Amino acid sequence: MTQKVLAGVKVLEYTHLTSGSYCTKLMADLGAEVIKIEPPGCGDEARQQGPFPQDIPHPERSGLFLYLNTNKLSVTLNLETITGQQIFKKLLQESDVLVQDNSPQVMKNFSIDYTHLEQINSRHIMVSITPFGQSGPYRNYKGYAINTSAAGGMSNTIGLPTREPLAPPLSQSHFISGAVAAVATIVALLAREGTSQGQEIDISEVDVWAFFTGMMIHYFVYEGRKRIRAGHRTPGFYPYTILPCKDGYISMIAVLGRQWKTFLKLVGGGETPDWYANDPRFVDRWVNSLKYADELDAHFSPWLMERSMDEIFSLCQEKHIPFAPVRSIDKATNDPHFKGRGYFVEVEHPETGNIKYPGAPYKFSKTPWKVERPAPLLGEHNEEIYCRHLGYSKGELVQLRRTGVI
Repeated sequence: MTQKVLAGVKVLEYTHLTSGSYCTKLMADLGAEVIKIEPPGCGDEARQQGPFPQDIPHPERSGLFLYLNTNKLSVTLNLETITGQQIFKKLLQESDVLVQDNSPQVMKNFSIDYTHLEQINSRHIMVSITPFGQSGPYRNYKGYAINTSAAGGMSNTIGLPTREPLAPPLSQSHFISGAVAAVATIVALLAREGTSQGQEIDISEVDVWAFFTGMMIHYFVYEGRKRIRAGHRTPGFYPYTILPCKDGYISMIAVLGRQWKTFLKLVGGGETPDWYANDPRFVDRWVNSLKYADELDAHFSPWLMERSMDEIFSLCQEKHIPFAPVRSIDKATNDPHFKGRGYFVEVEHPETGNIKYPGAPYKFSKTPWKVERPAPLLGEHNEEIYCRHLGYSKGELVQLRRTGVI
């Protein structure tokens, strides 16, 4: 099979920054035709976000925007005008899916909420990605990744127990929510095959975090236990931690008893170290060993500090112990494993030249994945979409631009 998975699916995107753009990126990279609607003049807010080559801000050179918008088409459209809203509804008639990340009130003011959308096209799927969802007392509140991870219960589990909670790094809330939205959209497309009916998909980023903190909720509901912040450790047993070594850090976990015993013998030169074998406090590593984790860290530290990340990784691979080096981003980008899998891809863009991008987080054996085109320039496809698809003349396009509609 040479056809992409979502070939033939038409998606309209009215989003900004990350979550909605990542949802549609995943679909565009799988073959969906994604038309990205951007405000005239400034475009998507992501165009103002770095990193920028040579640290020189430029709306066509934002690393965030370039990554999130491969394989998409860009048109400019001002939905605050009556004409803009009319054009938007014409685009809706030609599409299968609308992905948007505006508050419920904003979409209602534009008469583009699902109640109106269903009247335009009963087969249409509307995907709304917002901080607090389309219902509930917080539905009209604004929020960012730091807010939703806190409200969803995740932040309270991150950081040192004696310090304030921390937010997950790198806007994880937005990327995870975008991925969940993409999966939900594909499921809705499959459901439509059997029912011929579209539906509304309501993604709340707070709900997404509550979903990913499910085990903590179970502990509280079933046992009344609240998970504590444990810094570089994960509560449960030892070792489930990150410790320093000669040239960096090692991620250490030994779930199985034989893995733990093998590691002890590795540290002890073939025998279990006396300091461990003769200390009754360490007998039950599921309970007592975590209680004395600082002392265990101190025992292992000399062995770790004498060896490099790669040396420890190699030794543990031989012994089937699931430790791993904590790679810095430069090391991860050039890791031979990623190179062997062909993960990173080179993409040519007219403003930045050839740049390395993260590839697909999956591999299909029968259907292709490929970046067919770089992220679009602002309004690059106005003529293609408005003239060739919707039937506007070039003269009308000029007038729409003069009046601030596009």
